[in-house]
Amino acid sequence: MFLVTPLLVLRLLARGVRSRPYHRRWPERFGFFDAPGFSGSLWVHAVSVGEVNAAEPMIKALRRDYPNAPLVITTVTPTGTARVHQLFGDSVFHVYLPYDLPYSVGRFLKKIRPRLALIVETEIWPNLYFACRRRGIPLMIVNARLSERSLRGYKPLRALLRSALRCVSLIAAQSRTDAARYRLLGADPQQIVVIGNMKFDMPIPQGAVADGAAMREHWGPRRPVWMAASTHEGEELAVLEAHLQVLKRLPDALLLLAPRHPERFRLVEHAVRSLGFAVATRSIDRVPSPAHQVFVIDAMGQLMPFFAASDVAFVGGSLVPIGGHNVLEPAALSVPVLVGPHTFNFEEITASLIHQGGAARVAGVDRLGPEMLQLLLDVARRERMGQAAQQVFERERGAVQRIMQLIDAQLQE
Repeated sequence: MFLVTPLLVLRLLARGVRSRPYHRRWPERFGFFDAPGFSGSLWVHAVSVGEVNAAEPMIKALRRDYPNAPLVITTVTPTGTARVHQLFGDSVFHVYLPYDLPYSVGRFLKKIRPRLALIVETEIWPNLYFACRRRGIPLMIVNARLSERSLRGYKPLRALLRSALRCVSLIAAQSRTDAARYRLLGADPQQIVVIGNMKFDMPIPQGAVADGAAMREHWGPRRPVWMAASTHEGEELAVLEAHLQVLKRLPDALLLLAPRHPERFRLVEHAVRSLGFAVATRSIDRVPSPAHQVFVIDAMGQLMPFFAASDVAFVGGSLVPIGGHNVLEPAALSVPVLVGPHTFNFEEITASLIHQGGAARVAGVDRLGPEMLQLLLDVARRERMGQAAQQVFERERGAVQRIMQLIDAQLQE
């Protein structure tokens, strides 16, 4: 870690050129920040947007059950940071997680003085874990998941990671498969318990359904609408080509396009315009009109009303080998889901939705258009898929309650 520090500094400087707020906060990456004299804080680490969203119901439960405990949330990415501020404002203390250097980690822990550390999903940093053990800070990995791809990537470091995992008090795994992979990585089987996925407990934002219905009235309630959410580079072109196929049969169809990363918003908008589509954006137009063919959602944390306004949702990161993103947001709103072949980040959730008939998988980019058109034309099938998706979502809820029971037990020891 010391040897790669110069490269980390160069990366921080490069990111800071694109984002001035990011540049101003880079000292936090080395444990330098002003902390308001915490003692006995509850610390939650959620690397980026997806993890912050997954942790939202748990964080709200912590605020409810431990109102006098300072709550610290760390992230790694600027988008994760923005989501924390959007959800919780000043009610929590946010700081970037320091790099896994002993002195940086030491400064960080000395300033926040946590009573309990809660790591969301998969973040294994040996120096951080060793430091928590030396200071007697209980550490839990909650909503723990480990893909087959990550397991293979960790293989060269398995001995080191085994030592790090032995510093963990408890691993609350999403599934039996995740639990088995943590055991293969070296975690003590006695540390692991399967509790389900917290993402099933995410709240549907108040007013999301009503806002979606209002948008449909604005652009035409009978208009076919599909959404491509959390798309990555290499996917937008495939989505736009699919929309061209849809428009040939359904000329009034509307595509809601939500790129995953804010730094790509303008690039995607320009690409849509260059292909000749009538385009509107969230930042300028707020909602599309009946004349628009594509609406670019260039805003973070605002997808749920648009899911509610959609007939079908395609969830990105799955046509390219990113591993897919959260399919539960449309499922919670009874919206049928399409995904590509690469869903290893959410393999069990996606497989469950597909098995129960709430989602379907397209084999590749050339099948997205035909599959989407077929669904948009088949109202009865859409209704069946939407009902099945919502039933899976409701059936799997309850993980946060189980995690809070584990947290309570840990804090009472």
